[in-house]
Amino acid sequence: MFGNMGNMAGMMKKVKKMQEDMKKMQEELKTRTVEVSVGGGAVAVVMNGEKMIESLTINPSAVDPEDVEMLEDLVKAAINEASKKIDDLLSSEMGKVTGGLNLPGGLF
Repeated sequence: MFGNMGNMAGMMKKVKKMQEDMKKMQEELKTRTVEVSVGGGAVAVVMNGEKMIESLTINPSAVDPEDVEMLEDLVKAAINEASKKIDDLLSSEMGKVTGGLNLPGGLF
């Protein structure tokens, strides 16, 4: 019976270490950025790990008053792609901490 208690204590220690490592990784990832360019460089976005846009660049050649929808679509595509890249980065980095366990979001 007491052997199982030792295993449980060891497991709890590992879980606590994993939580600490994940918290540290999350803080570090907030400072990381991804850069995305769409439309042949017409629109570029830099987004940080908190999914905040740090910069948005629009090439003047992409500004056509007759086709505002195209520019809107390019901006939307750039932001969506940057957001996906951040998600992929977070998933990849967290996988290193969790040893590939697929833990539900918000667990730690």
